[in-house]
Amino acid sequence: MVRVVAHFEPLRGYGVNLRAWYDAYWREKGDLVDRSRLQLLVDRAATGERLLALDSGNGVLGQMFRARGYRVFATDLSAVACRFSREKGLCSVQVDLDAGGLPFASESFDIVVSDSGLEHRFFVDPVLDEVVRVLRPGGQFLLLLPNIAHWWVRWQLLRGRFPVVRNTPTDFTHLRHFTLSDTRRALEARGLRVVGTDGSASLWVWQMYPAYLRWPGVRAVYTWLARHRPSLFARDFIIDARKPA
Repeated sequence: MVRVVAHFEPLRGYGVNLRAWYDAYWREKGDLVDRSRLQLLVDRAATGERLLALDSGNGVLGQMFRARGYRVFATDLSAVACRFSREKGLCSVQVDLDAGGLPFASESFDIVVSDSGLEHRFFVDPVLDEVVRVLRPGGQFLLLLPNIAHWWVRWQLLRGRFPVVRNTPTDFTHLRHFTLSDTRRALEARGLRVVGTDGSASLWVWQMYPAYLRWPGVRAVYTWLARHRPSLFARDFIIDARKPA
């Protein structure tokens, strides 16, 4: 389970200085992460050499890819996160994606991975445009995002509510919200071809799930549903898209 850190609260004391806030966030969170969710991304990665991890955070995902033999480059808004990535052997660059593009040449990566990053961006469209630019022809884009169409959120809306709850798709740090179908259309509008989808149940999120869903037999069934029907059952959906060769 990923614990809730002390700085995981509204931007009190930081004004609009997101860099300082995320520095504090990563400094306290360290390497705590849901590795089973990250493994879903690693397992879907295509063959290639150069991989770019956007909003790489503590660098654990990049480290997992590096262990598979990829040459991993990473970006993050936080200087602390970049330091963590460098300590794990990644080539990390501090980049504010809301302020400008990626500092890489066009068609320079075989794979681009974005794990729970776009929802924290003010401007999503320019980031997707940059992903397409830096991907080589035939390259792969692996995108993981919180699923605002999850049944828990739908149930809240039916009750006339939209509660802001930690660790859920309505987390207060999420500046944008996504559904699988809308995200798929956004990628296809940029010429990317969606070749597969997946989903992470993230059953450790007690704020969303009743305890019985974590019982061994029930857990297996729900995890299957999240992976095969991510639009309704997954806390985070995954899209596997390719740039035309």
